[in-house]
Amino acid sequence: MEPAAASVQVMSETDLVFSIALTLVLMCFSAFFSGSETALTAASRARMHQLEKDGEKRARHVNWLFMNREKMVGAVLLGNTFVNIASSALVTSVLLSIFGDAGVAIATIITTAVVLIFCEVLPKTYAIARPDMVALRIGGAVRGCALVFFPIVATVGWLVALMLRQVGVKSQGLVEDREEAAHEELRGAIDLHHKEGSVRTIDRNMLGGILDLKELQVSDVMIHRKTITMIDGDLPPEVIIERVLSQPHTRLPVYRGDSDNIIGILHAKDLLRALSRANGNVRAVNVTALIAKPWFIPDTTTLTEQLRAFLQRRTHFALVIDEYGALQGLITLEDILEEIVGEIRDEHDVPVSGMRPQPDGSINVDGWVSIRELNRAMNWSLPDEEATTIAGLVIHEAQAIPEVGQVFSFHGLKFEILRKQRNQITAIRIAPIGEARIGQVSGD
Repeated sequence: MEPAAASVQVMSETDLVFSIALTLVLMCFSAFFSGSETALTAASRARMHQLEKDGEKRARHVNWLFMNREKMVGAVLLGNTFVNIASSALVTSVLLSIFGDAGVAIATIITTAVVLIFCEVLPKTYAIARPDMVALRIGGAVRGCALVFFPIVATVGWLVALMLRQVGVKSQGLVEDREEAAHEELRGAIDLHHKEGSVRTIDRNMLGGILDLKELQVSDVMIHRKTITMIDGDLPPEVIIERVLSQPHTRLPVYRGDSDNIIGILHAKDLLRALSRANGNVRAVNVTALIAKPWFIPDTTTLTEQLRAFLQRRTHFALVIDEYGALQGLITLEDILEEIVGEIRDEHDVPVSGMRPQPDGSINVDGWVSIRELNRAMNWSLPDEEATTIAGLVIHEAQAIPEVGQVFSFHGLKFEILRKQRNQITAIRIAPIGEARIGQVSGD
């Protein structure tokens, strides 16, 4: 044992002081890299982008790191790994010179405690509490490290990609689609702030509606053909005029023979101008000459595409057809805007919306009411992937066409079939489970 103990070289006082000082410096660098990683991960990209637009020079470095995330992460990991290993080696050498072989165990304990508290937990806790401020302060230094360490980081990245390819994993496949990831990040942030109470429900619905436009098709929000008011073009002019003026809508589809045979769109303003020119003589009005050419669009058109088309054509009324050319419904610019701002009503709108709250806490809903409209009105989260209307959702969940009086329970709600016309559900009563008694469950 004595020869082994004698083999340990004792440091001079100068070397000991130097080693301790260098260790402290390395520990500071370790804390810097640990805090930088946390701050740059938690910092708000949107706020940094705005700060750079406002002339904040430090935000430019942070945004560069965001755009070159691989370089940033590689530089931080390389720097942190190097200083931690170097500091551990120095501490071990110092304690070996003092305590001999027992210095290895002592160095392990001391290094673990110091690195954990002062180089990991403390800087990361501070950085997560003030991510934007810390990111602005360290952005320039981390960018410099990223540029200096780039050759090493690039080599390591190449080796990692090579090893991943050997097991059949492509590194490009690990990167998410940026556009989709950005939409999900925005949606998650909106929902989180709404849950915390900093975003009102109406604002959440508006912001979420904008993000949903590219995912929804016109068939999801159109007015179904069963509820469209149409005019028979073969009727006498006085009857057509009377019916047009009695409707709350300014544009009405006109058909001949069969309701699928739409020949055009009649605008109430054009009809009034013609009446004015004819000095009120309804028989002198040529209704056929006032009919505008209809605009047909496929039911698979997304709301984003349709909104763009409305703006380009400077019109906001279109008829929706399926792949066989059959009329499915109509959509207006107002229908798309309502997906963002909610229901838009004026003095001519019919106040009935198809939803009637009941004294017992339940709500009677017409079958044609859309799931999205019901979710917004009641702050529910019924799924709308497989069905557009509430009647369609019940049929989808029941996997059958239910009978009047049947009650189904799903998604935390009870659905009682109130009325039915042939195979079409026309009225449903809905109540939260446990809050309203609406009958006995006869189906699940």
